[in-house]
Amino acid sequence: MSGDTLQIFSEFLGTLILVLLGDGVVAAVSLKKSKAEASGWIVITLGWGAAVTIGVYIAGFMGPAHINPAVTLAMAIAGNFSWGLVIPFILAQVAGGIVGAVLVWLTYIDHFAATEGKGAILGTFATGPAIKNHPANLVTEIIGTIVLILGLLSFSQYTFADGMNPVVVGLLIVSIGLSLGGATGYAINPARDLGPRITHQFLPIKNKGTSDWGYSWVPIVGPMIGAVIGALLFLVMT
Repeated sequence: MSGDTLQIFSEFLGTLILVLLGDGVVAAVSLKKSKAEASGWIVITLGWGAAVTIGVYIAGFMGPAHINPAVTLAMAIAGNFSWGLVIPFILAQVAGGIVGAVLVWLTYIDHFAATEGKGAILGTFATGPAIKNHPANLVTEIIGTIVLILGLLSFSQYTFADGMNPVVVGLLIVSIGLSLGGATGYAINPARDLGPRITHQFLPIKNKGTSDWGYSWVPIVGPMIGAVIGALLFLVMT
């Protein structure tokens, strides 16, 4: 593969792993007859932090391991990434999210069949607010993504021991999830939400209900706005 092609593939693969492990922990906690059923929010946030860490490790030796359109946009604004690769990266990330979600479904296929709650099924794929209030939900996603971007860009100012950066990034995700995630499920990543939501739309899951496209713009627009604000704040500070 050429350099650009390898980087684009790494975004696809890294996001696939991110969603497979991240949505996988939600499935484990939310779906009926899972051994981890009802194990709670702390398990989900720890699982998502670990998912990001592993996704970054797997993608990171081939490319920058953004695995998130908001991160790709922020890095371009900050001058750390080529604008010419922004759209290819985002498309690869969304595609990775779609395939990762299919693999979660295959992993838990009997548990999806045993689950009657439409919300639990959709929540395995995509985020949703605890209290639906689109303006407030949008602000929550913006705030969470600003913290994400400021954290990632600030990490670039430090020298970590070789191979430790993905662990620190995972800790950042855990912190955001524990502190800010209770309101909207902390998408902070459009590909992580849109890709699996598309998968939910088309998979033949009994009792799945709608894919809630009326809310779907919030976890796309919020993180992208947060990415712009976070990157501009970082540029002002430096």
